[in-house]
Amino acid sequence: MAIRAIGALFGILFIAGCESAYYSAMEQVGVHKRDILVDRVDEASQAQEDAKEEFQSALEVFASVVKVPPSDLKDSYENLAEAFEDSQSRAELVSERIDAVESVSDALFDEWTEEIEQISNAKLRSASAEQRRKSQRQYSELIKAMRQAEDKMQPVLVAFNDQVLFLKHNLNAQAISSLQGELSSIQSDVAVLITDMEASIAKSQAFIEDMELLGGSS
Repeated sequence: MAIRAIGALFGILFIAGCESAYYSAMEQVGVHKRDILVDRVDEASQAQEDAKEEFQSALEVFASVVKVPPSDLKDSYENLAEAFEDSQSRAELVSERIDAVESVSDALFDEWTEEIEQISNAKLRSASAEQRRKSQRQYSELIKAMRQAEDKMQPVLVAFNDQVLFLKHNLNAQAISSLQGELSSIQSDVAVLITDMEASIAKSQAFIEDMELLGGSS
């Protein structure tokens, strides 16, 4: 996406923590906060999609571990540990992307509020304020859904980590047998997590579409 390519050119400002300087620089080349917000919501949605697939994959690996013969336990542990690490990395990326969405949205809504006060025509000022309230409500629902899905990741990661460490410390058939009882619990946790992520992803797409319509009408 062009916004991402342009954003990379000003990356040093963002890394240095100069958010306002970064947004100003982007606006100089025609990329507004609204565009950045839409782009970051899209990135966060994709990160959630990737995390969802990673958790599903990790669950499949975990389920397969309980069925392997003792001779394959070491390989099974390594596969499960790798799946856990991949899920953990995806979860961290989701959190980073959501933080980025919040950062630009705060700047966007602050700017919107300030600019409304500059509109002298009362009718136009009222219409813009109403549009801002509508977008703020939709955004609030979106970020709430994202954070709820984010919160559901940590308990699942903890459960996966428990089993990885348990398997590491007990590489024997008895340990594998005991994991069988945990499988249904983890399957249930992952199912809830996937449902929440899919709901958050759907809200992201609706928000993106609404913001793009708003941008087209401005």
